[in-house]
Amino acid sequence: MIDTANLAPVPAPVAWRGDEMAKRQDWIYLLSAEEVAELETMGKRFLDDNPDLRTVSVSEYPLHACAEGIRQWGEDMDRGRGFVLVRGLRTEHYSDALSASIFYLLGLHLGQPMRQNEVGDMVQHVLATSDRKYDEPGASSLRIRDGLTYHSDSSDVVSLMCLRPAKSGGASSLVSAATLYNEVLARQPDLAPLLFEPWHNDWRKQDPDAPANTYATPMMSYVDGVFSAYIGVKIIQSAQRYPEVPRLTPGQLALLDLLDEICRDPDIPLHMDFRPGDMQWLLNYAALHNRTGFDDFPELQRRRHLLRLWLKRDMERPMVPSFGRHVVQGRDEKRDKEVPLEKQKFRITQAAIPRLDWGSA
Repeated sequence: MIDTANLAPVPAPVAWRGDEMAKRQDWIYLLSAEEVAELETMGKRFLDDNPDLRTVSVSEYPLHACAEGIRQWGEDMDRGRGFVLVRGLRTEHYSDALSASIFYLLGLHLGQPMRQNEVGDMVQHVLATSDRKYDEPGASSLRIRDGLTYHSDSSDVVSLMCLRPAKSGGASSLVSAATLYNEVLARQPDLAPLLFEPWHNDWRKQDPDAPANTYATPMMSYVDGVFSAYIGVKIIQSAQRYPEVPRLTPGQLALLDLLDEICRDPDIPLHMDFRPGDMQWLLNYAALHNRTGFDDFPELQRRRHLLRLWLKRDMERPMVPSFGRHVVQGRDEKRDKEVPLEKQKFRITQAAIPRLDWGSA
């Protein structure tokens, strides 16, 4: 366990700055022609087979040409900077279903895909249907064009695939969680120990079908030399709407303001504009992510459209007990059976179609 009386900065490579990272290209992996051909072939087979996404085995769809790249992406996430942007798919020539098949297939090789909501969706669609602001009650980050704040998702790995970018805006921005911690330690060291204490998070803000209002977790964990983070300032602030949640102390409020200030420092984040076919693979424990506001094309078929996967990664990562959104589990057969037939999207041909009756803003 971490000794909060002797806090020390976290070193590279997990601690990085956006202004320095932007000068490099080693975080972009360009697929070779052989890798693209293999993914297209296996993606078509996956689409034709249309297996149950909850039970399909990675051994049924081996990838040989992509094996070394997949190993490298995992290494980058687990022991490196925490993320990689994979580029080179020709999605302009694919159906959305084929793109989703390739994306899910790669997810299988990088971890165990997780359900993302209480109706069991294994593939989530980020597709705006509203101009509401993120702070408005009931607004869903999946369905609005407003910018978001830096946060962690509820899985080991979160991945986004760009089907179509926005008309303008909508950049994906990352902040190294270790750098965020290092900056707190440098600017206001008296507040740093609060990062390792439990904070109440608004579960219903993340999932309207959540069985409880909140869950509690520290923002950061530092066990056996392994640093991990789980931070969502907005969902911490939002949890204050519930009377059973203790009021934030002056020190906690000061820390939330400081975290926001650091994230807005122009030298801290790394910004990337997605191209069609881009896939961002991100270890949630290593970096926070964000999205800038955007303008959409008026035509529905041209609107900004991303796919999202949550993965449980097979890795031994020491963390403090009940860390992160620990209330989220993997496959749950009992809950799957409780999903009405008309709401089930457990095949890729179904999952590739946006569900606009859930998470609507």
